[in-house]
Amino acid sequence: MKTALTIAGSDSGGGAGIQADLKAFAAQGVYGMSVITAVTAQNTMEVRSVQNIDLSIINDQIEAVFDDIRVDAVKIGMLSSAKTVKVVADSLEKYQPKFIVLDPVMVSKGGHHLLQGEAISALKEKMLPLSTIVTPNIPEAEVLINRSIQTEENMMNACLAIKALGPKTVLLKGGHLSGNPNDLFYDGVSFHWIKGERIHTKNTHGTGCTLSSAIAANLAKGATLLEAVQLAKKYITTAIKYSLNLGHGHGSTNHFYELYERANLVLCQNNFERM
Repeated sequence: MKTALTIAGSDSGGGAGIQADLKAFAAQGVYGMSVITAVTAQNTMEVRSVQNIDLSIINDQIEAVFDDIRVDAVKIGMLSSAKTVKVVADSLEKYQPKFIVLDPVMVSKGGHHLLQGEAISALKEKMLPLSTIVTPNIPEAEVLINRSIQTEENMMNACLAIKALGPKTVLLKGGHLSGNPNDLFYDGVSFHWIKGERIHTKNTHGTGCTLSSAIAANLAKGATLLEAVQLAKKYITTAIKYSLNLGHGHGSTNHFYELYERANLVLCQNNFERM
């Protein structure tokens, strides 16, 4: 069985972070493993507090997995601090996994900053050059390149600028622009627009985590980079379309909708009561 490892923060609300990553891995048919970098006290409305995990424990988690189990792909999410970035980067340089999918998580849906200011430089210096693909949304990309992105032409120029920072490929997510949420994939040679459908729902918690994890899972299974991105885009679109109306804020995407449908166990969002 193919495997994927997520290195990210824990979301107590279950919609993003480690929890979303493992659900996405399972939905794509790969065995998921995890390294927790931070614990967040979080729900659909807010991040109440964050506790970074001790650096030695982060390192030990990574070594424990790689020393025993084959890792076909790695997805990286919340790294929080510059020191955490360095520990993770050093470990990945040591083990050299074939695929590294970097989701540069910076701000939660509720507006809480999940990446400290000094960690941005470390992310650019140490993690981007190791990445097979980096998957920023537009606000994250604007931070990485320190310029505004307002048009599709801006997106193309941003991909060029991000690629120059070292990743093998770039997927710039266009959901923050008006119109349909078309994403732009740049492989260093050609641009590929990944067409999207604008689904009007507030229940989009964990979309970035889920998309990047689905990319990692499909790379683990042998898809090309473009194929992995296209498959992940299709998957997250369905997960948003049938999202779950849980809580009083941004509900979660529905990671297992397609599996439930195949098993004739469709769970409609109307069946969920707010807790």
